[in-house]
Amino acid sequence: VSTLSGERVVFGATVLISDVDNGEEKLITIVGEDEADADCGLISLGSPLARALIGKNVDDCVTVRLPGGKKEYEILEVSFREET
Repeated sequence: VSTLSGERVVFGATVLISDVDNGEEKLITIVGEDEADADCGLISLGSPLARALIGKNVDDCVTVRLPGGKKEYEILEVSFREET
């Protein structure tokens, strides 16, 4: 039985990440291509950041290759918001 909680990042998860370099925190939700809106923190499952996060757990660090270079993030929290 699957529950909507836990520490592993999966599709639909809302993830609080911290930039290892500057400590800046971001709250993102991993969504499908059609729902993606980076300005609202909704990132596509196919994006480099989402691909790096999927399958990881709270306290893991991930390195993401971005156009501006590599960024390292720590996963602080994983949650799931229920659709209303």
